[in-house]
Amino acid sequence: MQPALKEESMAFILPALPYAPNALEPYISANTLSFHYGKHHQAYVTNLNNLVKDTSLASASLEDVIKQSAGDPAKAGIFNNAAQVWNHTFYWNSMKPNGGGAPKGKLAAQIDKDFGSLDKFKEAFKQAGTTQFGSGWAWLVLDGNTLKVTKTGNADLPMVHGQKALLTMDVWEHAYYLDYQNKRPDYIATFLDKLVNWDFAEKNLG
Repeated sequence: MQPALKEESMAFILPALPYAPNALEPYISANTLSFHYGKHHQAYVTNLNNLVKDTSLASASLEDVIKQSAGDPAKAGIFNNAAQVWNHTFYWNSMKPNGGGAPKGKLAAQIDKDFGSLDKFKEAFKQAGTTQFGSGWAWLVLDGNTLKVTKTGNADLPMVHGQKALLTMDVWEHAYYLDYQNKRPDYIATFLDKLVNWDFAEKNLG
């Protein structure tokens, strides 16, 4: 997946949302998206462009920027902004209008095999999202040939841990605070029941 496209100038750009700003209402408001997408996500793109300007990373793909800056204290700012550009684009695609329900086909079968049932997956995902202290992400990943639920802090993401992301949920406060205040568990339950894009996850499973 290459979330942030390049213009002729080779600058990273903010990719379009995959739906209208009000398409996730009433579960995520257009007001939340206007700040989260229009302000936060845009700021990561702007910061990344400023940080890589006139460096060898300016012409690299977003994934390469992430991999080449991961674990390097001198490039922490580049990693954080590049990873957040990727994470947010992946998050928008992890949701859809009229989402939720149950996965189908290969993904459904593998969830049953690796977690025991869809309900047990949901329990693990809710636990990851609820117990991620402070800012971060909950993920459904493919680790080798096995599905797992993981959580990461701040900008950290599965690709630097040898895992393939299938779905993510943002648990930074700006993802839900305008709509749910401090009730993160309510936001997580709504994400799973009303918003999650199983088609996207199955496509990532391959």
